[in-house]
Amino acid sequence: MTVVHPIARAWITTGGTGAQNYDEFADDAEITAIIEANPHSALGIEMPHRAPESLGKSFLDALPDAVARLAEAKADGSYTPAEQAVVLYRISAPGEEPAYGLFAMVDTDQISTSADEPGLVIRNEDVFIAKVRERVALAEALGHLLSPVLLLQTGRGDELHAALAAATDAAGAPAATDTDQAGRTHAIWLLGPGPEQDALTALAGGGELVVADGNHRSLAAQTGGLPRFLAVVTTPASVAIQPYNRLVSELTTTPAELLDRLRAAGAQITEIDDPVEVPAAGGTVHLRLAGQGYAVRLPHDGGAGRLENLDHALVERLLLREALGLDPGDKRITYVGGDYPASWLTGEVDAGRAELAVLIAPVTVDDFVAVNLAREKMPRKSTWFTPKARGGLVVAELSR
Repeated sequence: MTVVHPIARAWITTGGTGAQNYDEFADDAEITAIIEANPHSALGIEMPHRAPESLGKSFLDALPDAVARLAEAKADGSYTPAEQAVVLYRISAPGEEPAYGLFAMVDTDQISTSADEPGLVIRNEDVFIAKVRERVALAEALGHLLSPVLLLQTGRGDELHAALAAATDAAGAPAATDTDQAGRTHAIWLLGPGPEQDALTALAGGGELVVADGNHRSLAAQTGGLPRFLAVVTTPASVAIQPYNRLVSELTTTPAELLDRLRAAGAQITEIDDPVEVPAAGGTVHLRLAGQGYAVRLPHDGGAGRLENLDHALVERLLLREALGLDPGDKRITYVGGDYPASWLTGEVDAGRAELAVLIAPVTVDDFVAVNLAREKMPRKSTWFTPKARGGLVVAELSR
């Protein structure tokens, strides 16, 4: 018995609705600009309070607008319905190996967040509860899920990869395609009931599934009491981990005092005269303060395990909490994913729109896998997997 199932009633895009997921942005104004340029974008439904005509409303107050936008999209032919379907998914770009996935529903009761909690779906990061509450409220208002959780099949990933590649090659013209901000083409094919669907869902659910993207969405499914959630099950060969950096808009102390506090905690600090980039390897983080860059080797705790000594964990504990007195959820901290280059972060500091940029080497796949197999939680916003599954391509209608 697999934990991956067809979507009982799906709505498949006919084109033009695809979007980055709601949590991929460092600047809310970008969301508004995207919706303004493409009113059919699913972002207008996922982030209704950022749509141009809804600006000034709170997220909750804008939910009726989201309901109206989804109803309009279904009525005007932006989506077409399908029953008991899974959806083949391929992401491709010149010079890159294709990435494959399967849109389907996954059993919520399989989510595990600790070693003593059974389940095949491993959620691996701490979350911000306010974001979870927004996702719960959106699902309840819409009765639909538009943004998938990206799950990494660790047990039968190679088999799934080969099966999805063969299925898409044999499927003919896609039902729809969409081009993302990086120029990648996202293509989908509808697959109805039958032996091929059964074989693919069995492979997709054939081993432990690690949440690569969508920790808040998966917890929202649990909190909202949903029996299943929308997911894209992908393969290790289809993804890579990019940097996940931090931007602090306002310091709680002077730059000199911050550096002194880090030195007092045991950090080794050297100045960087060249442009500040993401470190080539872990063990050192790079900071950009007004007018100067620094390489900071934060002290490891010899008595702690691998998780506590990850760069992201050290930054959260030693730099943000202890040196600056900031909780990870403080509004002065922006978590900036790998789609934004180092020059963008340092430029925010140099332009005076932020006071500190923290650039952190990507988590290694070995570290990510080891932490997950131990059923431990990664630090918040520490793994930026690419390519991202596109929101708004496949919508799952929830049973009432």
